[in-house]
Amino acid sequence: MNKLQRLLQNKILILTICAAGIGGTFQYGYNISIINAPASYIQTFMNTTWLERTGVPLESNVILLLWSFTVSAYPLGGLTGAVVAGPMAIMLGRKMSLLLNNVFVIIAAALSGFSRMAKSFEMIMLSRFFTGMNAGVSMNIQPMYLAESAPKKLRGAVALTSASFTALGLVLGQVVGLRELLGREESWPFLLASNVVPALIQLTALPWFPESPRYLLIDRGDKESCISALQKLRGTSDLSAELEEMLAEQAAVKGQRAKNPWELFQNPSLRWQLVSIVVLSSAMQLCGNDSMYSYAAYVFQEAGIPRDKIPYVVIGTGSCELITSVTCVRLLMHSADTQPLVTVWRLLNMIIDYAGQRPLLLGGYIFMAGWAIVFMVALSQQTQISWMPYLSMACIFAYILSFGIGPGQFPQCFH
Repeated sequence: MNKLQRLLQNKILILTICAAGIGGTFQYGYNISIINAPASYIQTFMNTTWLERTGVPLESNVILLLWSFTVSAYPLGGLTGAVVAGPMAIMLGRKMSLLLNNVFVIIAAALSGFSRMAKSFEMIMLSRFFTGMNAGVSMNIQPMYLAESAPKKLRGAVALTSASFTALGLVLGQVVGLRELLGREESWPFLLASNVVPALIQLTALPWFPESPRYLLIDRGDKESCISALQKLRGTSDLSAELEEMLAEQAAVKGQRAKNPWELFQNPSLRWQLVSIVVLSSAMQLCGNDSMYSYAAYVFQEAGIPRDKIPYVVIGTGSCELITSVTCVRLLMHSADTQPLVTVWRLLNMIIDYAGQRPLLLGGYIFMAGWAIVFMVALSQQTQISWMPYLSMACIFAYILSFGIGPGQFPQCFH
């Protein structure tokens, strides 16, 4: 029986993944993309609001600066959320932390939803900070919760579903931002506040599923609750091997306190592992892939794409990342099917096994750098050569695909 079939048989685990993902990393991707469609409307709102307050309109460079502050509030909130995620996961538990994390989204939805009524663009900036806090918490705790809830053989694939939910959120956020739905000028507050829907879904669904068994046993020392959670997640009463492993881990960490970051650097056996994680995570965030979504409309406009076609082209960028994230999860399943399409999965899986993850990471960044250079040349020549805008668009898609195949997925495998 292959891993995919084994996972599909465990309905409780699948539902747990969905309940955690919809209010977790799904929100991260969704909140990145929904800010793109109403960008021009929000900037007009900023100018109009300032004009009503002072009687003087804002200059274009000041509007762009305010918009940059609005966009930058999201990663700033993410940094804050990432800092508090660790203490939350230990003190409150993985599941309870994910549930309480929805409070940030509800506050953000209220701020953005009533911002136009209150004539305050500052409320939009503050709402983006709170959505960033939600993303920072979920990006850290959701993979932890799912990996600790999954069987040992499925942990890698289950942890990578977090990336799939991020990509799914990106695509759905782009779809909801279409003019036919919530992308019109009169409906942009509802678009920004629509992130409350996934939060309410998670608040309704996740309480029905068990807490992380490892947290219950190792952090809280509650063996009975751990066994009960394992029985719900595994659907079997034969838990001796897995329980023994967790008891051994509990004995190994008993009496040890949590280490400070500087203590980890002082430990030679952990130093290079920590450096690898920091470098990989930093490179993934600083490579500019998320900026493609925040400023996608501007990028495609500069590339010469007609304004009325831009929202539909933007959906293709999110679809690229969704395809690559699902591909990586599928590769980790090691399917034993015999369908012709699976031959492609097997071939890619053989490449990963043969080359390892490091060459794929380096290759991904090399391709991204190459496509970025080509894109720069295409932008500079688009007024002289008629087909350059199409090359620019192709470079954006190739850049995102290169990110998804290498850097976007494998740091989570290293973790």
